[in-house]
Amino acid sequence: MEFNEYQNLANRTLYGNEQVLTNCALGIAGETGELVDIIKKYTFHGHTLDKDALTKEMGDVLWYLSQIAQWADIPFDEIAVQNIQKLKKRYPNGFSKEASINRIDE
Repeated sequence: MEFNEYQNLANRTLYGNEQVLTNCALGIAGETGELVDIIKKYTFHGHTLDKDALTKEMGDVLWYLSQIAQWADIPFDEIAVQNIQKLKKRYPNGFSKEASINRIDE
C-alpha cells in the first residue's frame, strides 16, 4: 500500500470538524505512550515482546500522523520522500557515530 492511499483510507475514520489538529496531536501523544510502554515492559520488566500489540500501536501512531498530514494538506508520500532525502544527505554512507556528531545538515 502506498502512503497516500493509506492517508485517504484512514481519513474515512476521522471524526469531528473542530479542533482536528489538537485532537490528532493529543492522540499521537497518547498512542506513542502506549507504544513506548510496550517497549519499556519488554526492556526493563522482563515481558516478552508482544509484536501484535506493537504492530497495533504503531498503526495507531501512523493513523494520527496521516491525519495531521491530511489536515495540513500534505501528501503522506511527500513526508516519506522528504525524510529519506534528509537521511541520505545526513548519512550518505549509512548511519555512523561520526556522521551523527558532525551532521552535514546543520
